Amino acid sequence: METYRNLLVAVDLSEHSDAVCDRAAALATTFGAKITLLHVVEYVPVEPMGEALLPSVELSDDLRQSAVTRLTTLAQQHGLSNVPQEIRIGNIKSELIQVAKEIEADLIVLGSRERHGLAILVNYTEDTILHAAPCDVLAVRVRDYKQ
Repeated sequence: METYRNLLVAVDLSEHSDAVCDRAAALATTFGAKITLLHVVEYVPVEPMGEALLPSVELSDDLRQSAVTRLTTLAQQHGLSNVPQEIRIGNIKSELIQVAKEIEADLIVLGSRERHGLAILVNYTEDTILHAAPCDVLAVRVRDYKQ
């Protein structure tokens, strides 16, 4: 079996990110792999070419700064302060796939929530990543995670 050397860990900065970080840290220790943490701020201005562009840019910068602070805190809580941390703004799937290619990831680690009812029919992020990823994908079940 080939070992993993370069993990891209995608977190949404919710309480479920703890499970994803713990699993990724354990894998990195097991395989001697490098970790890159990624959070994508999915923000689309209502009127990208309208008069409201300046406030949209300011709001986008505020969202980015908030994400930087939260990602830094998450990394510290899981002993990952020394790993590269990326914040991107855009479409989650596109940005995640782009970063995976840029860093030549051989495993993407992300959270997966259980779905019921109509939600099963909706194309969720982890499903689209699985089919578009340039490498293996590990979907960490996060529904009942406890440290």
